[in-house]
Parts: sequence; structure tokens; C-alpha cells
Amino acid sequence: MKLKMMYSFLNNDLQIIENELEATIQTERALLQEASLHLLQAGGKRIRPVFVLLAAKLGAYDIHKVKNVAVALELMHMASLVHDDVIDDAELRRGKSTIKAKWDNRIAMYTGDYIFARSLEMMTKVEDIEAHRILSNTLVELCKGEIEQIRDKYNYDQNLRTYLRRIKRKTAILIAVSCQLGAITSGVPASVHQSLYWFGYYVGMSFQITDDILDFTSTEEQLGKPAGSDLLQGNITLPVLYAMESPALNEKIRTIHEHSNSAEIKEIIELIKRSDAIDRSFALSDRYLERAFKELEKLPNGLAKRTFNNVAKYIGKRKY
Repeated sequence: MKLKMMYSFLNNDLQIIENELEATIQTERALLQEASLHLLQAGGKRIRPVFVLLAAKLGAYDIHKVKNVAVALELMHMASLVHDDVIDDAELRRGKSTIKAKWDNRIAMYTGDYIFARSLEMMTKVEDIEAHRILSNTLVELCKGEIEQIRDKYNYDQNLRTYLRRIKRKTAILIAVSCQLGAITSGVPASVHQSLYWFGYYVGMSFQITDDILDFTSTEEQLGKPAGSDLLQGNITLPVLYAMESPALNEKIRTIHEHSNSAEIKEIIELIKRSDAIDRSFALSDRYLERAFKELEKLPNGLAKRTFNNVAKYIGKRKY
């Protein structure tokens, strides 16, 4: 089953969120408007809004309340992507030119900041103090993740713990709070929204590990960017860390630097694919998914729980 079919019962509410996303980034500044819409219209899985809505279904669901959280978190995610593309000097995202590629780094940074500001503005419509505390902590963690990504570029001596902490801050925490804040907005008990937080965290870890695997195993057409982009940009991911346990591969991988080109990396991609690094990475992703399913068992039975289960399975097993 395709991902969007799993939550098709949310389609009307997701369209409300899509409309709200576009309305929220409206500005009289033509260039800022065009750059913001460029990213929004590139699409995306919208996993975070989906998780917000599903979590809210476990309580007193009101789309006009929960949409504020869903839009705020998706805008925060979008802003982080714009900044990431500057850090990584990325030319493509989802098969389209990045904002920094179409315009320049300065426009991209201002656009990312603008989208972040709109995200915070949207959250002012949420009255729960706990929700604002959670969001503030999330922003701090996201910023730490950005700094760590810059610091660790082409750092081949980093360890597994460093990598896991980075993907927690860059990906997992935002998916975790999407689940948690959706539940808080609809008034679920604390025990439920805590389980949802950990479910989202474990799914987010699996999601990012799978993304990092697909960077080696998928095609450019599937990825919407060149295969091996992470390594070429100096981002040392889980498959690379595992592959570097082989002395021969370690030596080859360390030859990649900021002036390397895609031709130089093709051989290394093939060697990583032929090693046990991919299988070991999938195994760790699966362990996080198993933890997510254990948290899911604590939730009330129903359509939302079944959908969470199906989406989590899809995320861990997707091919692109």
C-alpha cells in the first residue's frame, strides 16, 4: 500500500494544513514569497503533520486547533531544510533546485529565517504553556544539530554515539514532538503523550538511518539528488561508519574531501554497498522500529493506532 493511502481518511484535514502553509508564508516581498513557495511546492511526505493529526485523534480532535501545531512544525522542518542546503552546498532537493542554488546563500538564509519566524508566529495561537516549553527545547536541539553537522563535516574520526546524537537533533526530535504536541493539543493524558513522544523519537531515528542508507542504495531519480551526496558533502552517516571498520575501506573513504567530485565517489559507493555496512545499518533501524512498536502497544486501540503502526512500518522499509 502506498504511504498516502494509509492515512487517506485525513485527506480533507491535510488539505486544510496545506492551504494554511501557503497562507502563512505569504508576504508582500516578492523574492521572499517566491523562494518560500519554491520549497513548499516541491512537496514532501508531510510526515510531521500526519503524525500531529493522528496523535490528536486520540483526544478531543479539533482540526482548527491542531492545525496550528501541524503548520508550525512543518514550517520549522522546512526552514531547517533551507539551512541544511546552505551548509551542504546542495544543488538539488526532491528533484528541484534548492533555494541556495536558484538564488544564493544569502537569500536562502533569509528565507529559512523567515519561515522559522512564521513557524513561531503560528505557535502563538496555541495556548498551552507546556506546548511552548516543548517547542522551545526542540528549537534549541535543532540548532545544536545544525552546528554539529557543520563541525563534523569530513570528520572521519567521529563515533557512533556522535552520529546518533546528531540525527536525534536533526530529525528524530521533531517527529517526536509532532506526536507529543498533537496529543497535548487534543487534551490526552500525560502518560499517552509521553508514549507518543518516544514512539515518534524511535520512528524518527529509524527514518533518518533509512534515509542515510538510501543515499547509497537508491538512484538519483528516486532520491531527487545524486546518490552518495551525503558523503560527497562530508556528512559521515551510519553506513560509512560501519564500512570504515574495514581498514581497506577506511583508507579509501578518507580520500573524499570537499573538492572531490561524483566520479571519485562512485567506486566507494559500490564498495560500501558490497560490504556488510548496509545490512548492519538496516538492523539498527529495525531495532529502533521495534522500540517504537513497543511504545505503540501502550496506546488505545483504534484507527489512529493502526495507522501509526502502518506508517512506521513503511518508513523503516521504504526504498526511496
